Amino acid sequence: MDSLIPIVNKLQDAFTQLGVHMQLDLPQIAVVGGQSAGKSSVLENFVGKDFLPRGSGIVTRRPLILQLINGITEYGEFLHCKGKKFTSFDEVRKEIEDETDRVTGSNKGISNIPINLRVHSPHVLNLTLIDLPGLTKVAIGDQPADIEQQIRNMILQFIRKETCLILAVTPANTDLANSDALKLAKEVDPQGIRTIGVITKLDLMDEGTDARDILENKLLPLRRGYIGVVNRSQKDIDGRKDIHMALAAERKFFLSHPSYRHIADRLGTPYLQRVLNQQLTNHIRDTLPGLRDKLQKQMLALEKDVQEFKHFQPGDTSIKTKAMLQMIQQLQSDFERTIEGSGSALVNTNELSGGAKINRIFHERLRFEIVKMACDEKELRREISFAIRNIHGIRVGLFTPDMAFEAIVKRQIAQLKEPVIKCVDLVVQELSAVVRLCTDKMSRYPRLREETERIITTHIREREQLCKEQILLLIDFELAYMNTNHEDFIGFANAQNKSENANKTGTRQLGNQVIRKGHMVIQNLGIMKGGGSRPYWFVLTSESISWYKDEDEKEKKYMLPLDGLKLRDIEQGFMSMSRRVTFALFSPDGRNLYKDYKQLELSCETVEDVESWKASFLRAGVYPEKQETQENGDEEGREEKQASVETSTDPQLERQVETIRNLVDSYMKIVTKTTRDMVPKSIMMLIINNTKDFINGELLAHLYASGDQSQMMEESAEAASKREEMLRMYHACKDALRIIGDVSMATVSAPLPPPVKNDWLPSGLDNPRLSPPSPGGPRKPTPVAQPAAGGRGPPPPPATGRPAPAIPNRPGGGAPPLPGGRPGGALPPPLLPSPFDEPL
Repeated sequence: MDSLIPIVNKLQDAFTQLGVHMQLDLPQIAVVGGQSAGKSSVLENFVGKDFLPRGSGIVTRRPLILQLINGITEYGEFLHCKGKKFTSFDEVRKEIEDETDRVTGSNKGISNIPINLRVHSPHVLNLTLIDLPGLTKVAIGDQPADIEQQIRNMILQFIRKETCLILAVTPANTDLANSDALKLAKEVDPQGIRTIGVITKLDLMDEGTDARDILENKLLPLRRGYIGVVNRSQKDIDGRKDIHMALAAERKFFLSHPSYRHIADRLGTPYLQRVLNQQLTNHIRDTLPGLRDKLQKQMLALEKDVQEFKHFQPGDTSIKTKAMLQMIQQLQSDFERTIEGSGSALVNTNELSGGAKINRIFHERLRFEIVKMACDEKELRREISFAIRNIHGIRVGLFTPDMAFEAIVKRQIAQLKEPVIKCVDLVVQELSAVVRLCTDKMSRYPRLREETERIITTHIREREQLCKEQILLLIDFELAYMNTNHEDFIGFANAQNKSENANKTGTRQLGNQVIRKGHMVIQNLGIMKGGGSRPYWFVLTSESISWYKDEDEKEKKYMLPLDGLKLRDIEQGFMSMSRRVTFALFSPDGRNLYKDYKQLELSCETVEDVESWKASFLRAGVYPEKQETQENGDEEGREEKQASVETSTDPQLERQVETIRNLVDSYMKIVTKTTRDMVPKSIMMLIINNTKDFINGELLAHLYASGDQSQMMEESAEAASKREEMLRMYHACKDALRIIGDVSMATVSAPLPPPVKNDWLPSGLDNPRLSPPSPGGPRKPTPVAQPAAGGRGPPPPPATGRPAPAIPNRPGGGAPPLPGGRPGGALPPPLLPSPFDEPL
């Protein structure tokens, strides 16, 4: 694996500079096989150190998860001995044996609790190797009766992972068709994509026998074929034979054996390492495109900001001045876009803000506040009655007095001051939020941001005071002169006619506009029927309220006109189980509203919903009921009440009250219309437009006059570190992309071998044709003459004259044509699978 170590190290260094975790996730390698099949020896060859317990019988009695970590120094450390470093691998072996005995005892017991060992070395890759207990069928010592099933489940727990390469280890002196390792591997990897057959103990086969057909993948084939290895014997291990000497002896064995010398380059531990090396290379190459895309996206995101900081010098005053000018220009642009609106991608999609919210204040909130200001109709008529009678004094009035109209109108106009002042406050509040939002991009320079916000906010407060004075002046204009010659004013004659029509019909003509929709529950309707109350879908217009079965508005239950209706609150009784908030619609004259019900009790989940519905009813002209009882109950109150009752019996006074009421209503419509028109215009001119002009023309001068610009343009510690981090990330991204390009050029990917017919695994014992004799059995001599090339000739064709069966992994599936110069009827040597012959 020496060729891959520098490649992975380069990638790791580049990503370490980025501070990004490199998601290579190299596959795990697990060895699976029977007892004493040579699994631990195969793993030791990867590390190049002799550190695993060895012996006869079951030696590996707990899973060993071996994490190889590329580092400068060479040492081992265990998860159960945190902080302790083992520099001698003899001590590592002893610790494995002691830790195994601590959990399983010393009498061959097993456990599925793994031992975690990390080996740091400059000669390894970041890999995970798993040494698993050998498959056994008979329990010995302290082993449980179901030892076979326990070990099987333990092995499956690891090899089921898709990122695990399976080395199915089988000794050459046993029957391959009975290999439990291969059967387990096919169970979790039926396509054979991550299974490699490993044949061990080739040097221990009986004399005159060999495993050539298996190693050539002609007998019991696997998709990735088989690789033969020769491990150290127990005598070699006891004699401390070096691993490097053992690898040289293995090479000499394959080159000198007549059955293996022609495929010696594809046998042995070094070739097995190259095969696994190629699998790791393939995995790295498959991972690189995703890493490259991630880096390119990160670099593109950084590029715009990096252009600003690439030549940045913290002490350069010219750069600071330029930066301040740019930020003020950005502030001007952002403020104007936020107020005037834009199609920018930065538009707020969660709530109304800036100009849109101010527009809503102008055209919805101001109107609502003015409507909410309207007093109770009965109270207004009582005030008009008192005004008329007080103006007449002791005399009996034959005509409707003008002064009563003027007194009532002035009281109504004076009440407009509160809603218009509230409108100014709401606009200023939103403007301040816009300023905070627009100065957010100055957070890199906290002193500049603080000073900018202070200057703009101070200016807005000054303009707010001036605007309030001007708007109150507008109200004073209205109070100063009653323009009864206004073209929209109905006049005395029309007011009398209107009062007469109102007395006849009892209605007023209004536009039937929809004010609100929503769910409410009719409380008393459910109680009367003896069942639970259910929600209906209500639609409130300026003339009526209707309710439907659901929001589709297809099945209308009822429509109730709003003329003459009032609102009152309903207090929940002590025994009431409902937590809903209730109010009621009723008619002051006591008439039924719906069927036999004198009032309609409506409820909502929250107080806020009820208040919102009440405000909507207010806009529709349905006002709350007012209590007229005097708390002190003195005689004067009773006399006034009696007087008000007496006035209702005077027809002439009633006509005069109705006439003045119509005149007041007409004139107040003119005043409120003017107010709703002039207040937004005043706010726009005196606050919003003036603030825009101030930011565009005077803000910079105020900043220069406020103090030392060098102190104002000092970066915050967070901004400086962020700038340095951004530049470092950008350059590290460029280096990582260059290294990835070099790695892509330096590595060669090997294609996956074609699938083979491996149905011999589950049914190999039942099919005599697919279950050959053991590799240790005698080989039959072939009657065909040896070809000149030196290799053995193929077997003779069948006596029946049928063509020879196709080699399972030969492309095309048919027999090749007979080449010239060969004996008639003879086949050429079979094509050997070469899944790993690609250049590495």
